[in-house]
Order: sequence, then structure tokens, then C-alpha cells
Amino acid sequence: MAANDSILLAASEISAANLTESLVANLTFTEKLAALPAYMWENKDLFMVESRLIFTSLALIYLGSHAALRRPPSANPPKKTKKGQQRRNRDDRDDQYVHGLMLADAIMLPVIAGIVLVGLYYLIKWLEDPYLLNKILRVYFSCMSLASMGKLFADLLHFLTGFIFPTVWRAKDGKLYHIDFSKRGQWFTEGDSTDQVWDEKKKTPLPGRWSEWELSGTMNNLLWEVSELLVEQWIVRLYIHGIISEKYRVKFNDVLGIVLGIGVNVVYYVTESTFLSNVMGYAFSYTSIILMSPTAFATGTAVLFGLFFYDIYMVFFTPYMVTVATSLDVPIKLVFEGPTKASMLGLGDIVLPGIFVGLCLRFDQYMYYYRQRKLVPVELMAKDESSGHLVTNTQTQCMVIKPDYVDPRGQWGNRFWSTKLSKILSPDATPSLKASAFPKTYFHAAMVGYFLAMVVTLVMLLVYRHAQPALLYLVPGVVFAVWITGMLRGELREMWNYTEDGSLDTADKIVEVDGNGNVIDLANNGTGDNNVNGKAKEKQAMVAKDGTSSNVSSTKKKTSPLDQVREKVVKSKHKSKTSEKERVPPIFLFTIETPAADRNFDS
Repeated sequence: MAANDSILLAASEISAANLTESLVANLTFTEKLAALPAYMWENKDLFMVESRLIFTSLALIYLGSHAALRRPPSANPPKKTKKGQQRRNRDDRDDQYVHGLMLADAIMLPVIAGIVLVGLYYLIKWLEDPYLLNKILRVYFSCMSLASMGKLFADLLHFLTGFIFPTVWRAKDGKLYHIDFSKRGQWFTEGDSTDQVWDEKKKTPLPGRWSEWELSGTMNNLLWEVSELLVEQWIVRLYIHGIISEKYRVKFNDVLGIVLGIGVNVVYYVTESTFLSNVMGYAFSYTSIILMSPTAFATGTAVLFGLFFYDIYMVFFTPYMVTVATSLDVPIKLVFEGPTKASMLGLGDIVLPGIFVGLCLRFDQYMYYYRQRKLVPVELMAKDESSGHLVTNTQTQCMVIKPDYVDPRGQWGNRFWSTKLSKILSPDATPSLKASAFPKTYFHAAMVGYFLAMVVTLVMLLVYRHAQPALLYLVPGVVFAVWITGMLRGELREMWNYTEDGSLDTADKIVEVDGNGNVIDLANNGTGDNNVNGKAKEKQAMVAKDGTSSNVSSTKKKTSPLDQVREKVVKSKHKSKTSEKERVPPIFLFTIETPAADRNFDS
């Protein structure tokens, strides 16, 4: 996304490029590096601008990667709960696989990006003044960013309201209180008992000392209504005959996020504010990291290195990249301005390494559940061809039992209110909090690699006073950090085999293990056993079918002619009603179902 603007560029370099180049042209690299501290001291505002840029890119990758977490294939789906229970803690959305890249994209992405970049360059040269092109692209990006802005603002509102209305909090005496929004009360457990003890003094849905806040009945009811409104899910159905048939689950914050996104788009189009352009860039980067996936580490590495060579060529050997990046004033880059200096970073330098970092975080979560799997010995019936007898084999055959998945998302407020500062990195108050603290080895390695690569990019920018292709440093920094971590941990095989294409998401399966308990391969369940079972099931089905047909025939024999006529009339009426409904389908349907309706029937 926006890979055609993958540069880190100082605004002062644009206007005074020839001057700065002439001043440093006769200096060696060592002399330039030695003069860097003095230059940084003289240009402290540029240092602050670059620091803001690095911090912002790290924050977007961090938040986007955590928002992109989903059930890994090494875990079973969470157990179903009773209707209306635990609606605060569970996400009703089905597990979805995001758009995954393929190995062919390592070639196609640089080619497509180059065509778009060269096309924009010559269009700008032909127009001479890119004012009209900027206007058109602003309208285009404003429309395209509505969903991204809505997602960013909705998640930000969920984050903030989670601190105001958490589901758990810990008192000073160590008691862990649970807030039940449906029953409008707070309860705790004593010792090892599982009995819920309701505290009558806790009258509000707020944590801490505000839980005993003395309010009027009307104000207290309003707080409970607001807290319940924020967690209830509404169902929006959209049907257009022959075009779309979708069902969405939304919350109040999701709707409010869309409204805020529309407002920001309108204000940006009118004011052309650089700050709002950056906000739209944040939204594009955040949602792209959530929605895109490299699918596998090998694919991600190939795609990043394909764009790595593309970025080097376009920045160092052609005028296309710098010209397009500095001529277009649209949200395809982040621009940070200081008192006298400014710097910009293309969204591609955030999104492309960001989706790889997000893959690392999901791999960490995959390994967290992978290490919790259990190998249970099972007895497999295999047919001995020599004797024709069935024998039992329990030496190396085991069944892999995967642990149940616990959704770790949306626990920021609960972690803040229920965890002591000394254990803030390893909370254990609830299963969701414990699941959110899974080891993030590869994610941290990738983040450190990204940070160091950004610092190197900044140093090279200041040393050479020339636009730098950030992917030149970001790709090796992130990719090598991750693969070296896997090599040191002895998990290169797991990294190579990990994929998000759905092939690993299988049910509990039979495997072969060696003497040390390590999984070798899938076990052969035995074709003979399958044939026997298949024939037995087929025989049972035939018996059931024969029994059913005999029962039906005997029933027909006992049915009187008058009853048969009545049955035919009823069937004909039902058939006519069904055919009438099928002949007149709805053309357009848009409904919003309340949470109460969602409880009453299964959608």
C-alpha cells in the first residue's frame, strides 16, 4: 500500500539539495559520520521530528499487530456458552482468514508499483501543476478511507471505554471483583470457592472507589444503561438481490467510529490539513496491517525483498520516487513538520514491514498454544494381511489434543485495573488476561529490528543529505532479526511450516511420535479399518433405511383413504406457499436487529 512513496525525506533537503550536496561532497563517509553529532546539535528540531516519526511508525505496527490477532490453528475454537452469558468477554465474529499474499506477489507487487509510480510521474509532468490531480486523489482517498477511519476510531473508543467500564478490577484487600452488566451488580469469590458473593455496596458499574459512589437512582441507572449499550452487539443485515447478502455485528462504538470518520473526511477535504492527512494515513496503515497477511514466512520474506530492490532502484537511480512523493499532497505518506524542518515517511514503509511483524506476533501465539497440546495414546485397529486378524497398535500412535482458544483482545482496561504494577507484564487475574501475556519472542525481535533499521535510516539521511529508501534498511533489519531468532531457538522448521492459508487448522489428529515424544508425522489410520468401518456404517444405514421404509409402508397400510386425502391437501397448500415465496424474493433488504432480538433467536 503506497509502496510508491517508500522514502524517508527531510523537507530541507528538497529546497536546498544542491547547496548541501556541494558542502559535503568532498567529505569521506568517516568524516561525515564524525560531523553528525555537531549537525544534530545544530538541528535539534530535525531530531525531534525524526523521533516523532519513528515513534509513530512503531506505535502503528504495535497496535495493528495486536488488533490482527485471531485464533491460531494450534488451538480449538472457544467453547460455546449459553445464550446471553459472557457477552462482554467473547467476540461473536467467526474466525476469518485475512487476505494472504502468494509467492507470485514477490514479482507482481514491484511491477504493479513501478507502473503506477511511472504513470503518476509522467502525469504530473504533463499537468505541470498537480493541483487538479491532488483534488481528484483527495476525493478518492476520502471515500476509500471511510472504512479505515471507522475501524481506527471504533477501536480507539473500545480502548478508552475499556478503562472506564472494565469487567474486572482488584481491590486493595486483594479481592477480584467481577462486574456483571446484565444483573447490574458486582461479585467476588472467597478462597477456593466458586460461589459468587454479591457486594451490595458496589452499586455502580465503575471500578475502584467509584464502585461505591452514592448517586441518585436515575443517574445510577443511566450509568448501567450506558455500560450495557457499549458492550451489546447489534446485527445489521444488508441484502441486494444478486449482488450482496451480508450480516454484520456492530457495537455502539463501531457506529460512532464511522460517524467520526465521515466528519474527519469532510473537514480534511475542506481544510487540506496536514494533521488530518496524517490521521487518514494512520487509519490506512492500521487497517492494512489487520487485513493483510504474508501467509507464511517464506512468502513474506520473498515479497519484502522484491520490494527492497524496487525501492533501491526507484530512489537512487530514477527521479520517479522523490518527484511523486514531494508533488502529491494526499494521505499516502506521513508528514511531520517542525519549526524549521520537516520529514516524511511513505505508508509502504509502515505497512509492508508491519504485516510481517504482525505475522511474527501471530506465530508467537501459535507456538504458545502449540506447546500446550497434549499427546494421548490411542488404540488403532489394523488388519494383519498374513493372518487376517485385527491387531492393536499403541506403541507410537498418539492423538494430538489441542487446547481451547481464549481471546486475548480488548483486555487493556482489565489489565490496568486488576494487575499490580510489578506483574503488569504477566497478568493472571482472568483466563483472557493470562492468554494476553503469551511470550512474544519473535514479535519483540522484529520490533527491535525495525527500530534499529529506522535509526540507521535516519543516520544515513543526515550523513548523505539525500532521500533514503527506507526499505533498504527496514527489510534486512526485520527479516534477519526474525530468522536469526528462529535459528537460535531451534525453531526454523516450525517457522517454515507455519502458514495462515487454513491448511493447519485441522481437528484433533493421529500422529506418530519417536522415543522422546516428538511428533514425526501423521499416522496411517489403516485402510483396512476404514473399509471395515465404512462397510459397517453402510450396513447400518441400509438396515435403518429398510426399517424406515418398512415402517412407512406399514403406516400407509393403516392410514384410511380420508386421512390420505387430507394429507395431500395439506401438502399441496404448503407446496404452493413455498413456491410462491420462492417466486417473489426480496430485491432490497436492510434491517437492524436489537440485542434483545439477538437473544431470542439464532441468526
